[in-house]
Amino acid sequence: MFSDMAVQVENLSKCYQIFEKPRHRLLQMLMGGRRRYFREFWALKNVSFSVRRGETVGILGRNGSGKSTLLQLICDTLSPTEGSIVANGRIAALLELGSGFHPDYTGRENVFMNGAILGIDKAEILSRFDEIAGFADIGDFMEQPVKTYSSGMLMRLAFAVQAMLSPDIFVVDEALSVGDEKFQRKCFARLENLKQQGASILLVSHSGQQIMEFCDRAILLENGECLLQAEPSEAFRAYQRILYSPAEDRRRFIDQLQNRADAEPTPSALHGSGTDTGCRHNEPDVFEESFDESLVSETVLNYPEQGAKIECFEIKGLRDTKVNILISGNSYKFIVKGQFTQKLTNVFIALHIKKTSGALITGQRYPAGNACIESVEPGTAFEVTFEFNIALLPELYFVGGGVWAESSTCAHRILDAMVFRVLPGKSRHSFGYCDLSNGAPKISLL
Repeated sequence: MFSDMAVQVENLSKCYQIFEKPRHRLLQMLMGGRRRYFREFWALKNVSFSVRRGETVGILGRNGSGKSTLLQLICDTLSPTEGSIVANGRIAALLELGSGFHPDYTGRENVFMNGAILGIDKAEILSRFDEIAGFADIGDFMEQPVKTYSSGMLMRLAFAVQAMLSPDIFVVDEALSVGDEKFQRKCFARLENLKQQGASILLVSHSGQQIMEFCDRAILLENGECLLQAEPSEAFRAYQRILYSPAEDRRRFIDQLQNRADAEPTPSALHGSGTDTGCRHNEPDVFEESFDESLVSETVLNYPEQGAKIECFEIKGLRDTKVNILISGNSYKFIVKGQFTQKLTNVFIALHIKKTSGALITGQRYPAGNACIESVEPGTAFEVTFEFNIALLPELYFVGGGVWAESSTCAHRILDAMVFRVLPGKSRHSFGYCDLSNGAPKISLL
């Protein structure tokens, strides 16, 4: 029945026994089942899905949702507490960085050792060694112990070994985030090649772009449970909503997905036909702006005051109320308030918006262009309003700004003064940093 299935997972659960003190483990062994000295932690609970031959499935979820546990169970490095896994074919895996390598062995020796672990004879490894070494591209380090390697070199060698030996099932757990952009592109080209050859790929990534562009389907995990199996864009939107929504909205949304998955189980949920589960179709698609008191910047950098003092940054929404949960596509007022403490000349005030990486997304200054306020007196208060159309894709962003005076003197500046989240708007036609689309894409077939 499942002859075209590469991986079949049925009602998979993994429970860990958590002992508060080391002696409790010994007491549990001595007492047997007469008393419990541990608490249970279910890393996975009743997860079921399939991966067809040649299919690429993305796995999404917050940290601690069970992604790595699931992959380790599939790779047989962990044993399930309940349920079953059937894997048809040779499995290669990139799990923890450096796993499967002996630190004292050279790169060359580890290539042969990994090949042996995968069940590949020495003659085949010899015939492909030059190809593996060329793909890894670590030069003379191939003859050095891997304990001398950087994390990037370890990932290069690990990927080269696993991918170049043509597995039937390839499991990748965030390992590609270590490499530089050029090598990442090289890796994804190789994954595409494996996919064309009929290999099945399981990919864990927090990158929505990778999931949406590379995967055929995506699975969303939360607290060890499978909330959703859907097209990549749909699963990633649900993941973003869980990641960025205020706590109360997040809990309500998770409950909705769980209730629909329980009420409307479908064969596709178990057998990976590529269609969505019942919980997708009625997914709420309306977000509201709000203010989350717990959303506070932890990376504030306050420069010395030299003639001015910025007292606060605020964002005001459609109803002119204070917000820090914003909706993509709406317009917002970013307000900087403060006062001048000294007489200053040729003054301007600026505000910027940055990504969590520090990349500058946009900014404005007052007065605009190269103009300046000719002179300000001490004791003068100011309130500058900058208006932005937040055409940003859902993520976390930081606001900062400053006051500058003649000769580029920084009168006062605050970096990462406040943080805000962007939630999806009604129309979603883009990926990347910004939504610059003007409606849905169109096609003409000639």
